[in-house]
Amino acid sequence: MVEREPYARGIVPERPFVAVRPLHGEVVAVLGVSFPDRNLELEAFGSRAFPDGAIAEVCVTDEEGAAPGKPVARAAYLGFVRFAQGGIVAVGMTCRIGEEIVGEVVGFDGVHAPNHWNIVVRSDRFANGAERGVRVGDAIEFVLVGEP
Repeated sequence: MVEREPYARGIVPERPFVAVRPLHGEVVAVLGVSFPDRNLELEAFGSRAFPDGAIAEVCVTDEEGAAPGKPVARAAYLGFVRFAQGGIVAVGMTCRIGEEIVGEVVGFDGVHAPNHWNIVVRSDRFANGAERGVRVGDAIEFVLVGEP
């Protein structure tokens, strides 16, 4: 059987988006767990669409080289977020919670889909939501930096 997923086939450029509307959300649950050996398997694709009202889980890794299609051992969980107005999150977008720039989106883990997607962010700070002082109601945004 021929692989049909274009990201997995390697025919989509690493960063195909030239412009993406920022996606704004709100933290609806804060997590206080970190795993040095979570062993996430990032999906091959570089973007996910989140419909109006979607809830996603956000976690960080400090691993260099984290990218679509790669395993990620270390994961610190920030919490769950809700997007009132849907949109796109893509690899390379910057994640900010409140005033803190958390890092850059490096991929997605679908272990809990269809319930929710994990958005994985590369951060120099390996710390979970409680350690970062994240609170329910905090604003979160994903922005494509360097848009024309």
